[in-house]
Amino acid sequence: MIEKVNQLKQNAATMVMKLQVFIQEVNNILEEASQQALQNLPRVVRELDAVKQEASLLQDQMRTVKQDIQKVEQDTSHSMQALLKLDRIKSCMKSTADALKEADNWTTLSADMDEVFQSQNIEDITSKLCGMQQSLHILVDTPDYAEKCQHLEKLKNRLEAMLSPQLIAAFNAQSLDQTHKFVKIFESIERLPQMYKYYHKCHKNHLLQTWQSIWEEDKSKTALSDFYDLLLSTWHTQVKWCTQVFTHPVIIVLDLLTETLNTLQPPLGIVFNTLVGENKPLDTLVDLKQISDRCVKNLESAVDGYVQGSTFQYTVSLQNLLKAIYSPYQTYTNKYRIYEEVALTKHLDSIRLDHEEVIDTVQLLSESVTKLFSAASEANDRCQKLTNGFCYLGLLDAYRTYMIAYTREFRRVLINIREKCHLGAKTDSEDWSDFQNSLRIIQTCGNLLMQTEDLDALVASSILESLGHLVSYHSPTKEVDSVVVSVSHTFHFQALLFLVSESEVEAMEAMVHKLEDGESPPVFTDIQNDLSKLSSEVHKFAFDIVFSQLKTYLSRVSVMEIWTSQSAGGALTSDLPTFSLSPQEYITKVGQYLMTLPQHLDPFTLQDSPALTLALKHGRLPFTNHQEVPEHLADLWLESVAMGTMHTYAEEILKIPQLTPHGCKQLITDIDYLCNVLEDLGLKASETLTHIQTLLQTKPDQFVDTAELMPQRISHTVANMRGIQV
Repeated sequence: MIEKVNQLKQNAATMVMKLQVFIQEVNNILEEASQQALQNLPRVVRELDAVKQEASLLQDQMRTVKQDIQKVEQDTSHSMQALLKLDRIKSCMKSTADALKEADNWTTLSADMDEVFQSQNIEDITSKLCGMQQSLHILVDTPDYAEKCQHLEKLKNRLEAMLSPQLIAAFNAQSLDQTHKFVKIFESIERLPQMYKYYHKCHKNHLLQTWQSIWEEDKSKTALSDFYDLLLSTWHTQVKWCTQVFTHPVIIVLDLLTETLNTLQPPLGIVFNTLVGENKPLDTLVDLKQISDRCVKNLESAVDGYVQGSTFQYTVSLQNLLKAIYSPYQTYTNKYRIYEEVALTKHLDSIRLDHEEVIDTVQLLSESVTKLFSAASEANDRCQKLTNGFCYLGLLDAYRTYMIAYTREFRRVLINIREKCHLGAKTDSEDWSDFQNSLRIIQTCGNLLMQTEDLDALVASSILESLGHLVSYHSPTKEVDSVVVSVSHTFHFQALLFLVSESEVEAMEAMVHKLEDGESPPVFTDIQNDLSKLSSEVHKFAFDIVFSQLKTYLSRVSVMEIWTSQSAGGALTSDLPTFSLSPQEYITKVGQYLMTLPQHLDPFTLQDSPALTLALKHGRLPFTNHQEVPEHLADLWLESVAMGTMHTYAEEILKIPQLTPHGCKQLITDIDYLCNVLEDLGLKASETLTHIQTLLQTKPDQFVDTAELMPQRISHTVANMRGIQV
């Protein structure tokens, strides 16, 4: 242990010694470095001064160079300005020399023109006219430039008149060589548009003559179809020929067809007027439109084969052709609402709604729903086929007129049925057939509402299918590979084929956007509201039928002699307990009637009848205020009739002028009986009837306290009946 301690001390002493040696060495190194730095410092200062002097000298030299550069730039600028001025003078002198040369050339050429024209040498005439034309381009700033232009145009007209017979002959003969020669001539004198006019005139006359022959032979829809076939055939033959001689054959042939359609004799407007007539004009127009559509589709397909992958330079010519084909329809689409109203009204007039027998009338009303909406669906199809969906605003207005006229007739028939049912006639016999008929009428109302919802959905989907992809930039569209379709099937252009004003186009576009947002056309909202009112009227009518017998039973309650009777069978009233009295006949009839009501509702409520449910949802039974239709319609009917019964009964009771104690007990018995019947049906007595019952049962000495908790009208009336001072 002592050895280890000694060993540690020895190691520590060794380490201290080494550390002192290292410290001494570091001190020596630092001292040497410091001495060396002090010795080198003067030399470093001298070198820094030298660098500073050299930098100053370099700065002076750079300043001198900059001044030299600025001087050179200034001298060069003056030189360039002088050179530019000289160049302008040179250009002006050259232009003047060229103008003098061309003026001399113009004079020379124009002086020889009469002799050249007399020679009938077409090549020489064309050459000289080209020379004059070239000279005229140089002489644009001369004072007599306008006169020279007029003179040149006269010479061109002279050449054109000379060439026209040969040109027409070449077109008639379809001579490629001759036509090529004339194309070069007309192109050189800048008269190609005039040449196209000769081409159009030549072939247009042939087409017009053919049209007159076709129409005179057969003034029917077939004539129009045959002529459109001729136009398509002309397209195929002429565009093939024009491709070999003209630069823009598609435009030239499209313009030929357009000019032909615009100058037909008789024009398409008169032809359509003859064909359409007055008997089912819309059906005839749809047939004609299908002929036009077939022609357009074939032409678009043919044109697309020539312009695929090209630019839209054919847009104007193609659109002008479509306008010419569809222009006759605007006369009718402008009044589309009127035409549809007439067609729908005629159909409505053919629907029989009335019959001598009520049951047959009810059947006719039921059958009319299918006929009514079948015509509406056909009108929807017509609108798509005839107007491509752009006249839906007019159709919707026609729908409103159509449905209003129908509901007006429905209400008239309902009044007739009401009169035949003899509502209000007092009889003890119970006839449930009228009530069954009224339930069938309610079902018809439900069918009307359901069919209206279906028509609303049909119209909305039809509009979006026809027009949605044309106006909706954010919804999926069909991929269009056709250049023709992409330029001619835009919403605005297509709309103006059938609509006459921008405001109509904007209104139609706005409606499409609303439909895309899930809104319904306002017209159907109006129709639904009218049908809802009709449903309420029919429910009121059915209620009046089922309630009329109850009303008869309760009609004489207030004047019955029993209320003023002092005794029953000679016994003192005070000696008779209440349970010893029996309900009177009138109230037992009411109870029996209410108990039999469910079995007459079962045939209509046991079956799943969405129509009845929807009719009740839009209509309302008297004495009910349900926001939602219950699961079982019979429950709502029972509640309505029961509430009506209690209301009528309570009002009749309050009309009783006087009640004896015996009459009071009898009335309590009658009310108890009715309450028991209602309880058996799962219903509760109304507040009014309960208040009356409570006041009738209250002893005279407690009446005032009880009356304070009751409505004043009821408490005072019952007090007066019983002769109690309040």
